[in-house]
Amino acid sequence: MSPELFFVGIAVLVCLIILYSGLFTVSQQTVAIIERLGKFKRAATAGLNIKIPLLESIKGRLSLRIQQLDVVVETKTKDNVFIKITVSVQYHVVADKIFDAFYKLTDPQKQIESFVFDVIRAEVPKMLLDDVFEKKDNIAIAVKAELEGLMADFGYGIIKALVTNIDPDEKVKAAMNEINEQQRLRMAAQEKGEAEKILRVKNAEAEAESMRLQGMGVANQRKAIIDGLKQSIQAFQEGIQGVTAADVMGLVMMAHTGNLTTTAAQG
Repeated sequence: MSPELFFVGIAVLVCLIILYSGLFTVSQQTVAIIERLGKFKRAATAGLNIKIPLLESIKGRLSLRIQQLDVVVETKTKDNVFIKITVSVQYHVVADKIFDAFYKLTDPQKQIESFVFDVIRAEVPKMLLDDVFEKKDNIAIAVKAELEGLMADFGYGIIKALVTNIDPDEKVKAAMNEINEQQRLRMAAQEKGEAEKILRVKNAEAEAESMRLQGMGVANQRKAIIDGLKQSIQAFQEGIQGVTAADVMGLVMMAHTGNLTTTAAQG
């Protein structure tokens, strides 16, 4: 092989290597930041792309996917209870603000974390511990509103902010559990007392009804005796002329006394 052909072959090989170095691919939901001689040129989208060898370079890549950052903030409530609040922030790079998202912030997650700390430590110390649990959605809304305004200047959009966990000190949690237990015991005792009261009322009503019925029975029995005596006296007077009611009653009493004596003797 002649020297000329050798050098031609080398030159072709170098050209192929240079051309090949100008080809690159970008994954789906990702953009590549292309700089030409150190200056931003464009953002390459998903698929096969070409850059000018030696003049252009890939400075970095940005994901366009929705990302989530969990931030744990320790702070104090209005009633001096230390708690840890976990805030989950969902964010993404705004497609038409790729330059801002890549060049304005060195570490966007650190920036988001700092903003979340500021909001939580400004809002929670105004609330009592019980209010923090009841109004956690309000805290999340405040975080989202603050982040939206601040991160928009850096090319990031905030999808959602959620307060996912509120964790008081262990002693506080133990005290809260004891309070809840005592409340449940008081409620159980109250329910038991109401049940016993209802039972006593029902028993008293049943006893009163029983006595009323017994009284009616005795009254009916006496009425029947009186009616029977009246009929007996009337029949006796009709059968024997000149006999008064007092005479008939005397005879009835004598007969009743005799029956009692006979019953005693037989006994």
